[in-house]
Amino acid sequence: MKSRRPYRRRSTSFQLQLSQDIRNGVIGRRDAQRTYGVSANLIQLSLTQFHRGEINDEEAEASLTAEYEAQIAALERKVGQLTMELDLIQKHRQEP
Repeated sequence: MKSRRPYRRRSTSFQLQLSQDIRNGVIGRRDAQRTYGVSANLIQLSLTQFHRGEINDEEAEASLTAEYEAQIAALERKVGQLTMELDLIQKHRQEP
């Protein structure tokens, strides 16, 4: 039985670049599968969306911005958590 890789979400900018490269003949579908570890289904889906105009530079930029905002929010939560832990440690040190 063939081992399955864990599901990985690919960014819109990656899908856009991949679709453009395949359409322009920079890389073939099979080479893209091997090089980037993507399935034939993902490639076909990306190409279909690209052909329909559903994947474009604006969409890729908006997707990237959303990813960055999510990462920033996660880091802000982590900073808040660590600040609370530090405050708790300092409070315990000050107690007689």
